[in-house]
Amino acid sequence: MKVLFVNKSENTGGAAVACNRIRKALNKQGLNAKLMVEEKISDSKDVIDLSPNSIRKKLNFVRFVSERLYFLPYEKSKDVRFAFSPAFAGQNISNHPDFKAADIIHLHWFNQGFISLGGLKKIIASGKPIVWTLHDMWAFTGGCHYSKNCENYQKQCGNCIYLKNPSDKDLSFKIWKKKKDIFKNANITFVCCSNWLKNKAKQSSLIKDFKIINIPNPIDTSIFYPKDKTALRKKLNLPENKKLLLFAAANLNDKRKGITYLMEAIKLYNAEHNPDDLEIITFGKKSPLIDKLLQNKVRQFGILNNAEIIVNLYNAADIFVLPSLEDNLPNTIMESLACGTPVLAFHTGGIPEMIDHKQNGYLADYKSVNDLKKGLDFILNHPQKDFLKQKALEKVQTEYSEQVVAEKYIKLYNEIV
Repeated sequence: MKVLFVNKSENTGGAAVACNRIRKALNKQGLNAKLMVEEKISDSKDVIDLSPNSIRKKLNFVRFVSERLYFLPYEKSKDVRFAFSPAFAGQNISNHPDFKAADIIHLHWFNQGFISLGGLKKIIASGKPIVWTLHDMWAFTGGCHYSKNCENYQKQCGNCIYLKNPSDKDLSFKIWKKKKDIFKNANITFVCCSNWLKNKAKQSSLIKDFKIINIPNPIDTSIFYPKDKTALRKKLNLPENKKLLLFAAANLNDKRKGITYLMEAIKLYNAEHNPDDLEIITFGKKSPLIDKLLQNKVRQFGILNNAEIIVNLYNAADIFVLPSLEDNLPNTIMESLACGTPVLAFHTGGIPEMIDHKQNGYLADYKSVNDLKKGLDFILNHPQKDFLKQKALEKVQTEYSEQVVAEKYIKLYNEIV
């Protein structure tokens, strides 16, 4: 059985990370799974490069820019620029030899000029069975990746909160209508990484009648595993006698990741504790706000692509905090738990499926800075830190191991071929 994974990026972004982890888990079980991407950056023979030369790379950039320019007149503000994808521009992959040779097409995330709605229509028209792993809500909305409190997608989109001039027949409605036409008679099985997203999908007007199942993303515990905290702090030149809080995201400034709530909670914590006893470490695109607005010492490691350093930071920390306002099944939470580091987050999205309250972390009331502060107290000053660590490791082994996840996908593939 030949399975072709399709994702915009090989390594950049949460969807790319999850996509690769699923594919590698399947390959370890003997399945022939390749990945098709817009631009290849590794030397892996299993990754198919759609841009092997400079001309193709320039065309990618043109498609990306045209996608953004198309949306520019519609966008409510620059804050929503990448929260809504019209899928206006893209390329046709259905004629590629590896596409034609595949028994199953396994779609992941393909926005920002990689595959347009027209390209998606051609993929479906090929007649090949399709598995589409959803990393956000885009597949069943009129263009947004997360709908916030909007429930229009349950009937039909329109009056979109992301658009400058929302109306019944606005851009979101037009895209919703195109998707409705594209999905007619499509042979697609949708896989959601969390029950939260599965429930959203089942409520949607676009895909509720399709087969929708839940399979979580896996994690390689031979890479993400517990290490000696003291030794790592010495290696990273971090203090051995202080509490360390880790915050990480692709872009720390992304409002969806809740940086402002985190800083307010830390300020409340500082009011009851000595700020010198707590240091903040981060990785991802740096945030100037953390340095400017907190009394605590802050060390930002920036964007990291080295897995060993990332693992070392999780292990060096006493707590990982991700106060996302909307999220599916964050890779960072899974990575932290696999290293035995408890997690503090808001009770939202698929996160409650990962964090068992007061067992392997703390689930704070949604958008409650006061409860987020209580979570900091609970984890940082917990009398039985080994208990939290053990519960974190048990969670990963029982629900997110590569073998467990791979077997679920193989069962699905066998059912649809």
